[in-house]
Amino acid sequence: MPVGHRAGLGLLGEVAPRSCLSGRAAGWVRDPSREASPSTRRSLPARVRVRGLAWFHGRVVSARADHVGSLLRPPELLRARQAHAAGELDHASFKRIEDLAIREVIELQEAAGCQVVTDGEFRRESFQSELTASVDGVEGVNIDAWLWGDWHSDVVGDKRVARPEALAVTGRLRRRRFLASEEFTFLRGHTARIAKVTLPSPTLFANLWDPERSRAAYPRFDDFMGDVVAILVDEVRELERLGATYIQLDAPHYPLLIDPAWRAFYEERGWTLERWLSYGLELDNAVIDAAPGVTFGFHLCRGNQDSRWLVAGGYDAIAGPVFGAIKAHRLLLEYDDERSGSFDPLALVPDDKLVVLGLVTTKTPRVETEEQLEQRITMASRVIDLERLALGTQCGFSTSVVGNRITVEDERRKLEVIARTAARVWPNG
Repeated sequence: MPVGHRAGLGLLGEVAPRSCLSGRAAGWVRDPSREASPSTRRSLPARVRVRGLAWFHGRVVSARADHVGSLLRPPELLRARQAHAAGELDHASFKRIEDLAIREVIELQEAAGCQVVTDGEFRRESFQSELTASVDGVEGVNIDAWLWGDWHSDVVGDKRVARPEALAVTGRLRRRRFLASEEFTFLRGHTARIAKVTLPSPTLFANLWDPERSRAAYPRFDDFMGDVVAILVDEVRELERLGATYIQLDAPHYPLLIDPAWRAFYEERGWTLERWLSYGLELDNAVIDAAPGVTFGFHLCRGNQDSRWLVAGGYDAIAGPVFGAIKAHRLLLEYDDERSGSFDPLALVPDDKLVVLGLVTTKTPRVETEEQLEQRITMASRVIDLERLALGTQCGFSTSVVGNRITVEDERRKLEVIARTAARVWPNG
């Protein structure tokens, strides 16, 4: 039985299959104007449907070159983070170091030709850590809260990280600050490129609810998840108010269900693949619906930490329910090696979505060539129209402060080859 994973879904126990989303209580309202009727979509030729993505959503980001988001932290930033945590560096000094590192990584991306720019997630301990960093009510959080699981690699070896025993929500969640507003406003002020903000899928935090330790604060699992969703709904509304146009939800836990051992793990506890996907996607869509003027990306990978992975296999088992139900506009999918399976599941992507093919690996120093990438894109275009494709990385370069085992120069070359290949394959954008 698996013990954990990057997202840390944990043991759900005897959770009732009730929905935690009930209209106003969940803080969201469905916006029918964002949905095109199936009959209207079917009446349009494929190429027209794609070039008319703006018809589906007011300001869809159509960048052909993308990357998931996290970038390698420089050593001086890692040292400053440790000194700050130890009380050896004051807040102002730490922020100056943090700001400088982010300005430099923005310059790196722009010089590499990136159309989409992030702050590298440099202000975070991990890609999903900002929720617990910005609220009260959760105990036992340390770096292993984001790293626990059974990790695999034929290159650097397997590794098991135990889940922190004290990790649990023990009080009502109370927000002390927004998760990513500081990140976005700084990024917005330092680039004219498309500024992307990444946020964790709400169901990444399901494992924080403990049947015994959490019941005083949240008698039901759904009560807790409702508060998580409400916090993220407020977050995307604030980001939209600040001018964000591209937000990505990171949801690496769904592909874990392609692994038979993980499916059995949840099915033994009453959560079939269909039930868990339906429940999780409802939460994700509540967040997406809260910011109708924003393009949403949705990232699905198989685990990425310290150049290791969690599961192998194609998207076949989850493609239908995930690709069809999620209201995101850009699907960022992992396709960097044989673990990823075939492109066949891309046939199930609805016409109103663009797929960012994660063909460039962030796990190893291998730099793919333009010719190799173009060949793979051509293969994918036999399943899904070329105009509905873009190119990116399979995952982030450093999903936590524990980055992958490559160099900044490797990272730079990978971003450059993405930009050059995208310009070559889609010369008109």
